[in-house]
Amino acid sequence: MFVDHSSINRWAMRFLPLLEKIFRQHKRPVGRSWRMDETYIKVKGAWKYLYRAVDKEGKTVDFLLTAKRDKAAAMRFFAQALRDNDVPEKVTIDKSGANKAAIDQIIDDKKIPIAVRQVKYLNNIVEQDHRVVKRITKPMLGFQSFRSAKNVLADIELMHTIRKNQLNLKGSDALSFAEQFYALAGKIRSA
Repeated sequence: MFVDHSSINRWAMRFLPLLEKIFRQHKRPVGRSWRMDETYIKVKGAWKYLYRAVDKEGKTVDFLLTAKRDKAAAMRFFAQALRDNDVPEKVTIDKSGANKAAIDQIIDDKKIPIAVRQVKYLNNIVEQDHRVVKRITKPMLGFQSFRSAKNVLADIELMHTIRKNQLNLKGSDALSFAEQFYALAGKIRSA
């Protein structure tokens, strides 16, 4: 049997957002000390920004692909991360003024006590975690559309978080990574 690569692409664009949505419902809680940073991803020849955060043990907190690297993008990322996770005690960021302004505004608006640290070398955990995404996306030579980049990066992050044992399904600890993925994919039918 022969399956064309364009069919695989259409399936990926259709089902990857569903897998991400279901995974977010079954994700284990993360720690209360986050490291946040952004990295660059090439989309249609232009650099776009992948915001990512991990906790101090390296567990993925959240990710978001944006077209710009500014305060509004950082605020969207932090708002999404706070919506899907518990409020952290500390957030470590690099020296980016946009990230600092965004987290400060969220703290002021929501009246939540979060200690913000701007220490470059405490972010090494998230910098090292970027390597996995970069290692997979580099041979792809960039993406042809923002939508495909968003969906494929969500799947890369999904697989990476499954490898970090962050899937919280009954009996998932006894399953291999592939079996955990298939168990998660089986939830699409019931969603």
